[in-house]
Amino acid sequence: MNFANKISLFRILSVPFFIACFIYYVPQKDYLRITALIIFILAVISDGVDGYIARKAKLQSKAGLILDPLGDKLLLMSAFVCLSLGKLTFHFPVWVVLIVLSRDVIILLGASVIYMVKQHINILPTRWGKLTTVFQMASVIAVLSQWHLSYVLWWLAAIFTIISGFDYIKRGINILYALDNSRNNH
Repeated sequence: MNFANKISLFRILSVPFFIACFIYYVPQKDYLRITALIIFILAVISDGVDGYIARKAKLQSKAGLILDPLGDKLLLMSAFVCLSLGKLTFHFPVWVVLIVLSRDVIILLGASVIYMVKQHINILPTRWGKLTTVFQMASVIAVLSQWHLSYVLWWLAAIFTIISGFDYIKRGINILYALDNSRNNH
């Protein structure tokens, strides 16, 4: 396992600790919110570092193509769910969480269908997907920080989540349609 993959694995392993901070959080134990914020920021930094290392040192691997997005999805989905439970003054509304989770489920199902049909899949993030991740991460940090304008970031995250979701659906349909066309031409 290369160094970049170890960093991705760190991000995946940080998720249960992040969730535990919210299971045990009460306003009298605000240090748990701060701990969750620190864990999340370290995970965000690790996401940038592992990608940078993988590209610069040419450490890209099949495991990394799975571990990196898996780490992002687990961290972000657990953050959106935990931060919608109403334990904090500023928290995500349910509709934001539904948008984020629905997009990720649709992408996962679409990737599964493509894999079943093509027997392989090349998972590459798009520009819209990267922007979505940035705004989702920023909105989580804003809510964890209890910033009174965090709703601005979660609205942007929701908008980019919808745009990237449609972009991924379009790309998936194009992949399947191209496959059908190549079969019909032979």
